[in-house]
Amino acid sequence: MTDYEKMQSGELYLPTGDELMALQSQCLEKQYDYNMTRPSEGEKRAALLREMFAEIGEGCYVEPPLHANWGGRHVHFGKNVYANFSLTLVDDSHIYVGDYTKFGPGVIVATAGHPVLPELREKAYQFNLPVHIGKCCWIGAGAVILPGVTIGDGSGIGAGSVVTKDIPAGVVAVGNPCRVLREIGERDREYYYKDMKIDI
Repeated sequence: MTDYEKMQSGELYLPTGDELMALQSQCLEKQYDYNMTRPSEGEKRAALLREMFAEIGEGCYVEPPLHANWGGRHVHFGKNVYANFSLTLVDDSHIYVGDYTKFGPGVIVATAGHPVLPELREKAYQFNLPVHIGKCCWIGAGAVILPGVTIGDGSGIGAGSVVTKDIPAGVVAVGNPCRVLREIGERDREYYYKDMKIDI
């Protein structure tokens, strides 16, 4: 098994090999170009994202700066995904994001982890587990999503939450560690925030 295959397998591997570093460097060069675009260069940004990401649907918008370990090489966005500034994608393995999902500023989605045993960390061993985020989710500002997590369709993750375990569909979840607060229900059809009524 090659280092690149190990990187995607969940097994321990060393991310410092020459072949991996060279490939990663190519990806990061494109990310640099993306982050240096001007606000008026929307078409250039869209074209770069199509080159950088594994998949990206129509109508996606990612506000620079974007930080991704592999420049988005292992990132799969559906259509109409929105990411506010300073999205960090630790995309050493695959990150899947469904249609219409939105990220607040400063969100971190991490697929990479390091062993608990210090001797293994000293040798720079790492492992990666994919992250799945469903359709029409809201990920609040500063949330952190850890390796191997799945978030179900339509769920909202509160600002500053640390998501260590799977979150089901159709819920509001908050906290550190992130826990389900409540299901999304009938009241949410009347009020969009606290006591503020929907009038559209």
